[in-house]
Amino acid sequence: MESIINELGIIIYATLTYTPPLLFAALGSCFSENSGVVNIGIEGMMTIGAFFGAAIAHFTGNPWIGFLCGGLAGAALALLHAVASVSLHADQTIVGTAINFLGAGVALLLSKAWFNSSDTPNLLDNKLPNLFSGMFTEGTVGANFLKNVLRNPVSTYLVFLCVILVWFIFYKTRFGLRLRAAGEHPKACDTLGINVIGIRYAAVVISGFLAGLGGASITMATMNQFRPTSVVGHGFIAIAAVIFGKFKPQGAMWACLLFGMCTGLRVVLGGASPIPTQLISMIPYVTTVVVLVLFVGKSRAPAANGKPYIKSK
Repeated sequence: MESIINELGIIIYATLTYTPPLLFAALGSCFSENSGVVNIGIEGMMTIGAFFGAAIAHFTGNPWIGFLCGGLAGAALALLHAVASVSLHADQTIVGTAINFLGAGVALLLSKAWFNSSDTPNLLDNKLPNLFSGMFTEGTVGANFLKNVLRNPVSTYLVFLCVILVWFIFYKTRFGLRLRAAGEHPKACDTLGINVIGIRYAAVVISGFLAGLGGASITMATMNQFRPTSVVGHGFIAIAAVIFGKFKPQGAMWACLLFGMCTGLRVVLGGASPIPTQLISMIPYVTTVVVLVLFVGKSRAPAANGKPYIKSK
């Protein structure tokens, strides 16, 4: 019984460790998609955020500055997406795909230039801290369980506060109402004097900032450094979580917890299961495909999502 409780605590810990990167990115995607802009470039924004977070934390010795710079790097890349898709009316899917290649390419180029390697140095003491790490010692079953569950990095608790904040912005503020209206009826918004272009710019840049935080949380909390494969697949899983969550922040949270648990199971089972590791590594991606097949038809995107808006003269 004790071993089962300990294993459950480890699985919960792994779930809460691997959920924040997905959830940061999914919250960002919620902003962009609800404003009417498809953002396939979440993966590239996560990648550039993952690199700048680790690199700036290494140079400054301050993980919080690195974490913030990761978000700003994602926002800068998102601004390019906004210029191309909102102002120039380019195909949003193609722009997002280009952003994914650009983010990975810039990160690798700068890593080679700054560190003469595709990987950044180990962060050691410059990664995001773990809360409650020294509070519990080995002892009773309950103490061991709490130790496993609560030894998460600070990004875990921060992202769930962001869910509450994003929900409040979406449903309790004027900006949130206008953002959702811009994704549903942009022409009606325009006739009421609402700046649809400005709202979409803001939403896309916010989506990049949050995606950058998601990438930075991978290299600064889950891992100890940036590697070219650090983010692979996370951005697309986050987009799937938004679809599964019906483009709502609270729905995306539950979907990310599911995908985070699948990733955690992959890690927990990887070293202690007779099942081949290649099959175990497929768990998060197979789950993503199954969820999309089952729920994509039941999830209604905003009516104007993916449609460039040209202001009437």
